[in-house]
Parts: sequence; C-alpha cells; structure tokens
Amino acid sequence: MDRATRSPADGRQAVHDLAPDTDDAFPAPVVGGYVHGYSAHEARRLGDQASTLAALLHAGTAYPAGSRVLEVGCGVGAQTSHLVESSPGAHITAIDASAVSLAEARARFRDHPRREQVTWRQADLLQLPYADGSFDHLFICFVLEHLPDPRRALISLRRVLRPGGTVTVIEGDHGSAFFHPDSADARAVIGHQIALQAAAGGNALVGRQLHPLLTAAGYDDVAVRARTVYADSTRPALVEGFTRNTFIAMIEAVRDDALAAGFTDVAGWDRGVADLRRSAQDGGTFHYTFAKGHAVNPGPAPREP
Repeated sequence: MDRATRSPADGRQAVHDLAPDTDDAFPAPVVGGYVHGYSAHEARRLGDQASTLAALLHAGTAYPAGSRVLEVGCGVGAQTSHLVESSPGAHITAIDASAVSLAEARARFRDHPRREQVTWRQADLLQLPYADGSFDHLFICFVLEHLPDPRRALISLRRVLRPGGTVTVIEGDHGSAFFHPDSADARAVIGHQIALQAAAGGNALVGRQLHPLLTAAGYDDVAVRARTVYADSTRPALVEGFTRNTFIAMIEAVRDDALAAGFTDVAGWDRGVADLRRSAQDGGTFHYTFAKGHAVNPGPAPREP
C-alpha cells in the first residue's frame, strides 16, 4: 500500500544526497509501479495508515543502539517515524526513488526530536550507492508490491546487508480483504485496483508470496506471520483510520483509471464503493491481513552479471 523505490524510466541511476536545510530541487523520477500516485491526499493516506497500524505492524521490531538500519522505500517518512520511536539509538538511512516524497519526509521530520537519527537519500534499490555489508538490518514496508521483480530486489539488497544481518519485510494482500455486508460490486472495485496495480508492474497480492520470495532470494531462517486487522463499530479508531482512510481511500483513488481502462462504468463503480463504505458503518465489519517476514542474510549475495 505504500511506495516503491525504482529508478527513472530512462534507466539512469538516481542517487542524490539531499541538502538538510534546502528545498528538494530534484525532479521526481517516474516510478512505474506506484499505482497510488504522489498527491497530497496520498501523503495523508500514508500517514493515516502508518499511525493506525503502528502497534500492529511494528510490534516486535526494534534495533539495538548503534546499529545501521536501511529503510527501503521510505516514501513520505510515515513508517520512519515509528522506526525511530522503537529504536532510539539506531541510525536509520531512509531511501526512496522520489525526490518529491523525500522532501515531504524531510518536512515531516523538521521538528522531530530525533531528526538527527535519520539520513535521507534518493536512490534506486537495484543500484545502491553503498559498500557491501554496509548495514546491520533492512526494513522494507509496502515496497515489494510495486516491483516487477521482487525476488531480484531482495537479492540486490542482500549485497549491502552484512552476513548475519536481518531483513524485515511487511506487505499487504488485497485478496485477504473481506467484509460484511458482503457485496459482489464491492469485491469488483477491489479487483479493479488489483488489476491496475498488475498492469503497472506490481502485485497487490504479494503478501501471500513473502515466504517463498525471501527463501528464493537466498535468506535463511525465514519466518512469516500474519498480522490481521479487524474493524467494527466497537473499534472506531480502526474503522476511521484503516477501513475508511486507508483501504477505502486507496480504492477510491483509482476510480478514473478504472473507468479509463474500461473495467467498469460509473454506475458500477459507484455501487461498489457505496457497498464497500457500508462495512465502515454501524453493523459493518472489515477484515484485512498483512504478512510480516523476518529473515537472516547467510552471506554475500551473488553479483548480477
């Protein structure tokens, strides 16, 4: 549900240090798989998502003081703030392909009491500007879903992770969404978002593939566990923060693309979204499952020819 770190469409490496006290002057790379866009609305949605799900997704993730952590695909810094809270002595290097998103992240952290704990950098995850074994830990949240070849990305990232270092990966799976009252029209609009993400080179169902992807990329001690969101009227913060402001907002954002692709018509779209909104009303329920994986780098990754 978050942002990917891919290079510009012309294939040139995009690596820049961002000046700490100046506006980001770099042009935004074209991130082909990021179907959600880069609007202010999307930045707010990512913030709502991170805040609402912090306890669920970040539980059990804390890095020792002095450790070097690479956050891959930091986007607007929505997850970064939770990383620094849970690991106050670690140094976080947060990378993303989009200079626009990094500028938003810097603004978010401008008055943060632990802003010096984070280094921001624009980079392509397949061409990282770091020496082998530069980091003790990798944190990857909502990134693989936007990549055309997530296995290749995980192999590439192993190069900068020291032997014995850990990787934590969190991904969603839109196929895990179910709700009451059930509705074929609501399931259809979710399917349109899944199809659009696939057409953009991503995979909104990648959560179910996390274990085989990490294993195929050569990591050891792979363990993946489900983190499930359940929201009903007795949990109003989840209804508002996740059902409405994260999931339904994400679906609503692809309306124009779904219509332009001919997946549905206006009436069909409106029926589906209206039915989906009923799950956030009294008497409605909403379920969604994330996958959180943890693994260890057994040694240097093979270099690509």
